[in-house]
This record gives sequence, structure tokens and C-alpha cells, in this order.
Amino acid sequence: MKFPRMMCRSIAGLVAVILASCATFEESGLPGSAAWMARDKIMVVQAQPPNFGFRRLAVHVSNTPDLQYFVDLRGLPDFLAEAKNRGRQYLILYYLGRREAFACRGEGTHGEGVEFSGPYPITDREARTLKRLREHSVY
Repeated sequence: MKFPRMMCRSIAGLVAVILASCATFEESGLPGSAAWMARDKIMVVQAQPPNFGFRRLAVHVSNTPDLQYFVDLRGLPDFLAEAKNRGRQYLILYYLGRREAFACRGEGTHGEGVEFSGPYPITDREARTLKRLREHSVY
């Protein structure tokens, strides 16, 4: 079946809108979205194969140049925790091997800077909890 040129352009435009809507939905915080599933969770960050924690970190890094610089400087964290409160986004990056954690706080909008604090020492109890989480997580 041959489609008229105008119809092909309309279909291509519709596909572009649908794909853009999917990306927006994933960060919307609505039930079922990636942002909603990550809220108030600690996630293992694994680059190979890329897991949910790694993909969540990648979203934050792509939206926030300061976080990109931080991760480039400090390396990939072992764990990521996400929370949102009163319109502000909070992330905690855990580096288990160095037994330190960093907190960062931002407005939750694209391209804005974030405030970093830390390093905070990871306690023995936290280290045990994180190790168990890594051992029992499904990548």
C-alpha cells in the first residue's frame, strides 16, 4: 500500500510526539513511571549490564551538568538513593569501597545546579545493609 507524502509526514510527526511523551512520562513521577518507581529507594548502580540504578543515575547526570562533573571526578557510585520532598530532588551517592556517601540536593529542574555535601562515613551497619542489598538484588 502506498501512502501519500502528506500522510507519511503526519505519521512521522505522530511517532515523534509519542516518543517525546514517553520520555516525559518516565520523569513525570506518575504511577508506573521510572521516577515514581525510584522514589525513596536505594538502588544498586551497575554499568554492565546497565541496570535500573545506572539508568536512573544517567537520567540525572544528563539533566544536571554539576552532577555529571561530580561523577566524572569521583567515579560511578555503587548505590544511588532518590527522594523528593517539597519540590526538591535529593540524591545520595554511596561509594561502598571507600565507605563514603555524598548527598546532593537540587530543585529537580533540568540544567540547574545542585548542592553537594559530604563525604559522610558509611557506618558498619550501613555497609552490611548495602552489601546484602547488592547480594540479593536482581539486575
